[in-house]
Amino acid sequence: MLFLQIPLLAVLLPGGDNKDVVQEHILFHVIQISSFANQSWAQIQCSGWLDELQTHGWDSESGTIIFLHTWSKSNFSNEEFIVLELLFRVYLIRLTQEIQDYASQLQFEYPFELQVTAGCELHSRNTTKSFLQVAYQGTDFLSFQNMSWVPSPEGEIRAQRACDLINQYEGIKETVSKLIRNICPRFAWGLLDAGKMYLQRQVKPEAWLSGSPILGSSQLLLVCHVSGFYPKPIWVMWMRGEREQPGIQRGDVLPNVDGTWYLRVILNVEAEEAAGLFCQVRHSSLGDQDIILYWGHHLSLNWIPLAVIAPLILLMVLALWFKKHRSYQVISWDSSPCCPHCNEK
Repeated sequence: MLFLQIPLLAVLLPGGDNKDVVQEHILFHVIQISSFANQSWAQIQCSGWLDELQTHGWDSESGTIIFLHTWSKSNFSNEEFIVLELLFRVYLIRLTQEIQDYASQLQFEYPFELQVTAGCELHSRNTTKSFLQVAYQGTDFLSFQNMSWVPSPEGEIRAQRACDLINQYEGIKETVSKLIRNICPRFAWGLLDAGKMYLQRQVKPEAWLSGSPILGSSQLLLVCHVSGFYPKPIWVMWMRGEREQPGIQRGDVLPNVDGTWYLRVILNVEAEEAAGLFCQVRHSSLGDQDIILYWGHHLSLNWIPLAVIAPLILLMVLALWFKKHRSYQVISWDSSPCCPHCNEK
């Protein structure tokens, strides 16, 4: 397979030291999705991720890396990225050509998709787990383990055939090993260092309640919405007094377009029992000032001062308006026309 004849690039991106970053285990990985419609048409998408935050994209037209944040270059130089872009560009072009040439032999049936994920998981400066996995049509196909391509049981005979082919090329195995075991950890630690201010930021959540009757029953569906928070860990619970309510349905924590997160927590309750329930939100950005929203009040305790101040401000404005209006009327009635003959009879 020609795409496997990529040079070893033994001098690719030499190692370097980074300052330690306060961080628990973290994952950096690259995702590649190759869609093959037929023998002459294919589309490839690539992206880089730091845990669940996308840091990089790939411009397939120009064959260049897209940096989604100001710190996405890690501590790598422009020259190092030029080498990486060249490597990925050659790899993607050759891969597409060779997959199309060998599709029949590997028993790939059009249309089909190949998914590749490769990267490293950092536990400490000295403990790193690297990986590269390939899936065919969403099913495990093969992986890279101990300097060898290993078929997955789900891949059956076609995965074994693919591994037999690519295991012949020692150069590509050494290149893959260098990328995921040496370059990836250095790049990931550099990302953590360069993006420290962004990754360690604290953004307070906003919360609100909604509810609706459940058709055909006497129950209400109560929803506590929490949005705009960062980092991702958060605690949200429907409460009555100090008791957590059973039977809540917690949705997935979903990303917002600005990099913050959204969550909703649902509770089904008899309508007459809804009074006294409240949603409580705890998040690192709030310190010990939890957000508490009472059903029926729809008012967070954080907003109570504003709710008290706003009517006072309105009363002050109205008082000033009446005072001004009254003064204007007095002036109008007391004013006399400037006429020398007005008092003459």
